[in-house]
Amino acid sequence: MSRIASAQAYPSRPVRLLVGFAPGGGTDVMARLLQPALSQRLGQQIVIENRPGAGTNIATEAVLQAVPDGYTLLAASLANAGNATLYDDLKFNFLRDSTPVAGIALDPFVLEVSPSLPVNTIPELIAYAKAHPGKVNMGSGGIGSGNQLTGEMFKMMAGIDLVHVPYRGAGPAMVDLMGGQVQVMFNTMSASLQHVRAGKLRALGVATKTRQAALPDVPMVAEFVPGFEASFWTGIAAPKGMPPEIVEKLNKAVNAAFEDPQVKARLAEWGATALAGSPDDFAKFVADETEKWGKVIRAANIKAE
Repeated sequence: MSRIASAQAYPSRPVRLLVGFAPGGGTDVMARLLQPALSQRLGQQIVIENRPGAGTNIATEAVLQAVPDGYTLLAASLANAGNATLYDDLKFNFLRDSTPVAGIALDPFVLEVSPSLPVNTIPELIAYAKAHPGKVNMGSGGIGSGNQLTGEMFKMMAGIDLVHVPYRGAGPAMVDLMGGQVQVMFNTMSASLQHVRAGKLRALGVATKTRQAALPDVPMVAEFVPGFEASFWTGIAAPKGMPPEIVEKLNKAVNAAFEDPQVKARLAEWGATALAGSPDDFAKFVADETEKWGKVIRAANIKAE
C-alpha cells in the first residue's frame, strides 16, 4: 500500500536529470528539449544538471549510487553502451546496476567529408582511401566517442584505412572538417544539417535503414556497405531497484511528451526520431547497443584515454 501511495504522490519535489556532457552537446540538447513537456506532465520541475567528465562515467556513477526513488535520473546515451567495454576499471556495470526508464531519441550519424576532398559518393571515398592509405584523416569528438566508434565500424566494413584524429568534443572536430584539416567524419544529423545545407560540408550517406526526409537526396551508407547502421541515442535511466510504479509513471510521461507539437517539430527539424516504447523495449535496445559497440571496440582495439 505504501509503495502505491508513494507512486501516486511522486513526484512531490523537483527531479534531477544528470547529463554526463557539457551544455550544448547532443545529449544535453535532447534532455532540454524534453524538459518543459516532462515537467508539465509530472507537475514538478525537471532540473538538468551537467556533470561532464570521464566519458560520462562521473554522472553515471552519481546516479547509480543515488537512492532509487525517482528523484535522481540519468540522461543515458550511446556513451554508456560503449563505456562498458572501453573502460576496464568501472565501479559499476551499467546493464546490471541501472533501471531502464524510457528512450528519448535517435539522432542518425551522417558520413560527411570536407568540400576539399575530391569525392562525391561513398564508392569514390572508398576508392580514394584505398589509393591513399594513411593519408585520409577522420575527425571525432574523442577516443571512444560515437563519431569514432561509427567511423571504426565503417573502416572495418568498407575495408579501408582512415587515420583517427580525436578532438575534445565533436564541435572542434567539425570546425577542422570544414577547414579541411581532417577530411572525413561521422557526425549526428542534428549537428550536421545546417553545415550540409550551407555547402560547408558534403554529406555522402546517412547511417539509417531508410532515407531521411531531412536529407532526401543523400543515400544510405548501407546502399554501399550492406548492414551499416548507427545513430547516437539518448534515453533515461535510473538507479537499480526503482519502484515499478514510478518507472511506469516516468515512462508514460516521457512517451506523452513526444506528442507535444513543439517536441515533434523540433525532432523533425533536427532529423531525429523519438525512441518511444516501454521500459523493457529500452532495456533490450541498450543491451543490443552494448553488444554491438563492444564488438567494434574490441575489434578496433580502442582503449580509453
